[in-house]
Amino acid sequence: MIAVIQRVTSASVTIEGKIEGEIQRGFLVLLGVTHLDNREDVEWLGKKIVGLRVFGDSDDKMNLDLRSVDGDVLLISQFTLHASTKKGNRPSFIEAARPEAAIPLYESMISFLETELGKPIQRGIFGADMKVALLNDGPVTIIIDSKNRI
Repeated sequence: MIAVIQRVTSASVTIEGKIEGEIQRGFLVLLGVTHLDNREDVEWLGKKIVGLRVFGDSDDKMNLDLRSVDGDVLLISQFTLHASTKKGNRPSFIEAARPEAAIPLYESMISFLETELGKPIQRGIFGADMKVALLNDGPVTIIIDSKNRI
């Protein structure tokens, strides 16, 4: 499971002209699920997202996590994070989980983050054509792969 985490001052996702999810200060998280992922990946990665200390403290040092700043999360499914570009110029998405496996894990991540943060998580719609807008703060963008724990 791969997460691209962007610290934002605002972010939104629009589907068919309607804003589906919107946040102010917090994280826009693009989440890619592979066929090898399971609930353990959700919990490990979810804890990393919630605990990531990239918000400025009183000395303007990146020392605070989402809870400390009452930050929000906009979670977007993105199978293209598992693109393989080893051969040719057309990416292969063979490592991305099929919807029947990816959707339950995506929904598990939503539930996990909501429980950890004690508030609703904004989100897109799995498989929809989404338009994502954001104002990256910093910019701060961090990539975490649950398969690179060691």
